[in-house]
Amino acid sequence: MTDVVDRTARKGLRSPATPAANPVADAPAPAVDVAGLGRQLLGKWADVRLQARDLAARPELHKVEGLTHTDHRERVFGQLKYLVDNNAVHRAFPAELGGSDDHGGNIAGFEELVVADPSLQIKAGVQWGLFGSAVMHLGTAEHHAKWLPGIMNLEIPGCFAMTETGHGSDVASIATTATYDPDTEEFVIHTPFRAAWKDYIGNAATDGLGAVVFAQLVTRGVNHGVHALYVDLRDPDTKDFLPGIGGEDDGIKGGLNGIDNGRLHFTNVRVPRTNLLNRYGNVDPDGTYTSPIASPGRRFFTMLGTLVQGRVSLDGAAVAASKVALKAAIQYATERRQFNASSHTDEEVLLDYQRHQRRLFTRLATTYAAGFAHEQLLQKFDDVFSGAHDTDADRQDLETLAAALKPLSTWHALDTLQECREACGGAGFLIENRFASLRADLDVYATFEGDNTVLLQLVAKRLLADYAKEFRNVDFGVLARYVVNQAAGAAVHRTGLRQVAQFVADTGSVQKAAIALRDEESQRALLTDRVQTMVAEAGAALKGSKRLPQDKGAALFNRHQNELIDAAQAHAELLQWEAFTEALQQVADPGTRTVLTWLRDLFGLSLIEKNLSWYLMNGRLSMQRARTVGAYINRLLEKIRPHAVDLVDAFGYGEDHVRAAIATGAEKARQDEARTHFRNERASGHAPVDEKVLIAKTAAGRKG
Repeated sequence: MTDVVDRTARKGLRSPATPAANPVADAPAPAVDVAGLGRQLLGKWADVRLQARDLAARPELHKVEGLTHTDHRERVFGQLKYLVDNNAVHRAFPAELGGSDDHGGNIAGFEELVVADPSLQIKAGVQWGLFGSAVMHLGTAEHHAKWLPGIMNLEIPGCFAMTETGHGSDVASIATTATYDPDTEEFVIHTPFRAAWKDYIGNAATDGLGAVVFAQLVTRGVNHGVHALYVDLRDPDTKDFLPGIGGEDDGIKGGLNGIDNGRLHFTNVRVPRTNLLNRYGNVDPDGTYTSPIASPGRRFFTMLGTLVQGRVSLDGAAVAASKVALKAAIQYATERRQFNASSHTDEEVLLDYQRHQRRLFTRLATTYAAGFAHEQLLQKFDDVFSGAHDTDADRQDLETLAAALKPLSTWHALDTLQECREACGGAGFLIENRFASLRADLDVYATFEGDNTVLLQLVAKRLLADYAKEFRNVDFGVLARYVVNQAAGAAVHRTGLRQVAQFVADTGSVQKAAIALRDEESQRALLTDRVQTMVAEAGAALKGSKRLPQDKGAALFNRHQNELIDAAQAHAELLQWEAFTEALQQVADPGTRTVLTWLRDLFGLSLIEKNLSWYLMNGRLSMQRARTVGAYINRLLEKIRPHAVDLVDAFGYGEDHVRAAIATGAEKARQDEARTHFRNERASGHAPVDEKVLIAKTAAGRKG
């Protein structure tokens, strides 16, 4: 946990024009228990996180800016060995092979590496979170014994070869084939055309000796869909591709240049039948295919579901990056002074400006919400992979939850890094302050391990399916009554009756309107109602689409795709709000709970403000109440202002994690030096007279 230095003094940095946070005279202001909050934020796997942060603070793992991509790759590969030597990579692997079967702790540890170097986090994820996990979860004990020890100790650097140039998110349509030859008991892996090359594959350009290759499994003339096979890629001594295998280097990217992404292609490459990772689908020597899962569709999603941890870890890493950025930007904003709005002598601290608070505190609130939601996702992941709760329904819920949260957290990280960069002015653009570098590295988080928009469409389809289940077995009378109720509800909302009722309830009082909006149940009702309404409207619009010809059904779905994705995003935001609200119940310290409640309200009201047009158009808010949203947000900013540094200190990241020159106190020293200089100059009586003051005195003398 980072040390808290002179917190009281920093909390007191407010301009005379800023009103006190507590309107009750002489009442004690709430205070944040930084240590207690920090422990809560570490979550269930606190010990693992602290161990990982200890590693991430070491210079051996830090990104060195300015390296060529070749040198950066070499450094990161060496850092993988450092992780192995420090027992940082084996948590999720079986105990009999030296692991600890700790799936949640494994993700918690890996995601913390993002603060050292995102390239290290992702390359470690490729080696052990994708390549190793594919062998572990898709293979059987024979595969584990054969390959996992070498994967775990880095003797076998490897690739996760799923994505193709022509098919990224649409994995089911990849074109690489694995055709079984019963005469030799081998699979023949082949890339039929250029668009079927495996692309953007980590470890493929230089380091990978082996790969888990995803291909369409064909035996006895039947395509059984996508399966995974272990394939040796390179000679371990010469590092040359083996016969029939070729590839290219993807070259320099927009970020993550410590990873050797590349392309792979296969020309009738033969591998033994036993190289099929056959936990969910097996081919006998004679070519007979069998699977414990009869449905091809369900089998496909089960196999992909075992690899959901990539999305889970990206969600957590994005939250960690947002925390680091906010720690640097808010610390700097308490020290940097600009313009003398309320004093003739002292300039204002940036964080005392309302707009600056808006820029940073709203993102701080979202980061807390995303962090609490991630902890729930991590618990769900551990429940499934530990076997504690591993039904089909649990796996589907995990898939949906990961698909909902990963887009929001990765987009939020990019937005936060950019806003923090701008909020720190020119200093924020310097690489030494890391905003620009981190943003470049995290840019691709929005599109790999599942493109964010595609993931939200997956969530939308799940929401529609759940909605449809409610009416699958009801009789006509029940459904008719539901439709009547919906129609009546629409009439109330759209004729203005609800607005009138709200206005009467508020009795024209802005204060009462604000109290209603800050109420927890009111926020929950507004956020929940929006999701339910959007899903219901989409469901009604798509009713019967499955009975249409394929092209017409697809066209109908496409006409409503945007609304569906908006509904999925609203659902994910509601999940974050609920996670924040549930986390409040675990806070024992009254002062901390008060401040976190303000922060939760800021998050909830910011969501309502962002979608205010929807609430107005659909009659969920009156004009009177809608006008109070922005004003109440501004009041919350004032309340949160004295606690901003405490809230980012509770993240627990020290200087060796943040590594931003502007967050070291150097700016405060500069500002103090400047203020002392001008104070001494004024006290000496030798300070030059300001021309404007001289003009004012002259004008006053003439009037006299």
